[in-house]
Amino acid sequence: MVHTDQTRCAWATTDAMIQYHDDEWGVPSRDDRHLFEMLVLEGAQAGLSWSTILNKREGYRALFANFDIDRVARFTEKDMERIVQDARIVRNRAKIQSAVLNARAVQQIQQEHGSFANFVWSFVDGNTIDTPRDAGNPTPASTPESDALSKALKKYGCKFVGTTICYAFMQATGMVNDHAADCLSREKPKTKRKSAAKTAH
Repeated sequence: MVHTDQTRCAWATTDAMIQYHDDEWGVPSRDDRHLFEMLVLEGAQAGLSWSTILNKREGYRALFANFDIDRVARFTEKDMERIVQDARIVRNRAKIQSAVLNARAVQQIQQEHGSFANFVWSFVDGNTIDTPRDAGNPTPASTPESDALSKALKKYGCKFVGTTICYAFMQATGMVNDHAADCLSREKPKTKRKSAAKTAH
């Protein structure tokens, strides 16, 4: 049951968005599978609303092998053709192809850095950037850290990883805590996200 009688970030308006806000957004994640999932979903959001992607999240999980990095990296043109026909996700061929390319890039990153988590968290020196947001300190579209992450991911061949997408990824995975100053979830992100999924290697 979602409770709406408490102060939250202004964008958390529907039940699905409130649940995502309360349970996941901004909670530090060092789980490679989850990080890959958020990289794909944030890229899929480009030009669309997050609520659209959130409503299709289970479709993405079903079609992209629950974001198992190694399995997605093995997807063929035939697999991508099948996926683009499925209305459970955003049927954008370039975004679907980017998910496969990004999985292969993440594999290389894992080999070179030990884990995808090690790599992405290095752009914030391993610690969450804590920035309470209010009218006097609005949320930016990008930061020097997201610029650097974007540039590095592109060098590995990743697609749909512009600096704005990377900043949204950093917010979602707790690399940045951008909850509003008076938000009930401001302190929650200090607790590491728990995941039953094992980090993919």
